[in-house]
Amino acid sequence: MPSRLASRSAAEDSLSAGCCAPLTKASISVADASELAPVFGALGDPVRLRLLSLVAAQGEVCSCHLEEPLGKSQPTVSHHTKVLAEAGLITGERRGRWIWWSVVPERLALLRRLLGE
Repeated sequence: MPSRLASRSAAEDSLSAGCCAPLTKASISVADASELAPVFGALGDPVRLRLLSLVAAQGEVCSCHLEEPLGKSQPTVSHHTKVLAEAGLITGERRGRWIWWSVVPERLALLRRLLGE
């Protein structure tokens, strides 16, 4: 039965023989990764992901129209829109009592570009 030491040296031999090319470059820069981590954090919640999808599909949506499709109360919808707005994914415009939300197209374009689409 081979010892752990023997199998470890075999693995080391495989690496030194050049089993694959080393990684020399990251897909995205450190600055881009730092900027986008909070964006992906915001999208990590299913309610916020659905909310962004609803706004993107409509182009512009009043906060009052988000409660029913999301199945959430107005304070909860407000919290989630705030998180998405802070991440730069949506922007709001107050019209009377309500806020109308729209997607920030440049931000979505940046996500697409960095993810390779």
